[in-house]
Amino acid sequence: MVDPLAEIVTLLQPVATFSKVVSGAGRWRVRRSDAGQPFYCVILDGSCRLVTNGREPVILQADDFVLIPEVCGFTMSSLEPPDPEDTDTSPVALLDGGFRLGVEGDPADVQLLVGHCVFGSPDAALLVSLLPELVHVRGERRLATLVKLVREESREQRPARDVVLARLLEVLFIEALRSTGTAASPGLVRGLADGRLALAIRQMHERPDKSWTVAQLATAAALSRSAFFERFSRAVGVAPMEYLLSWRMALAKNLLRRKDSGVAKIAERVGYSSASAFSVAFTRYVGLPPTQYAQEQRDT
Repeated sequence: MVDPLAEIVTLLQPVATFSKVVSGAGRWRVRRSDAGQPFYCVILDGSCRLVTNGREPVILQADDFVLIPEVCGFTMSSLEPPDPEDTDTSPVALLDGGFRLGVEGDPADVQLLVGHCVFGSPDAALLVSLLPELVHVRGERRLATLVKLVREESREQRPARDVVLARLLEVLFIEALRSTGTAASPGLVRGLADGRLALAIRQMHERPDKSWTVAQLATAAALSRSAFFERFSRAVGVAPMEYLLSWRMALAKNLLRRKDSGVAKIAERVGYSSASAFSVAFTRYVGLPPTQYAQEQRDT
């Protein structure tokens, strides 16, 4: 059976490129308002406060995992943050390689493993748009086991520590996405958590070459056309045909980069009756004709 989440994660090619252990004491606040890499955080001990994109504050606790796949602003602080007029806190490097926020000499109230990851796919922006804006997982036994391994590895200076941490964090990334379920913000993960919608999403991934209609997908989900359209749009964040187009274009770009098929064959594989129809759709969506896109990929 086709696994849509596995397909998207495989195309994304997530790699944890940077991580550091950060401790906090007293009142502190760090903020990211400019563009940056996707952010993740494991709460090793204690608790702190997170606000993303104007949402209500989230209190993070030990063993929680947070992933912000989209490049967006967020604020992380002590449970009692500094006053709004106070300046943000600058992390201070410690002799053990970690960083301290807030009061240097006091015992830490919280310890975090924070870092950035990159998505190797040139289509990362397109694929990330199918994921939740915020992934926050708590109380999952499997995830807690992974967090424990990350915690132990981050505290020990063992051989190949960075390599092991990178692999563990990649697994943590995947496990977090599939553990989020109906609690996720709109996106593929939330859609897959709905048993009816999951049937239709798997059909789209299994047969992207088929000329799907909303009515056919609604039948696959055992819902009326109007109920399916509304339920899909609310859960996934885009209309069914928009999601299908995004997935087809992601597949097409991947096939063009691999250079093992001509445009006519790729058109057929992603559901277009002719190379010309595919070229028009691809150009409108990507901004380049497929032949030019493939050439530019060869030159990079």
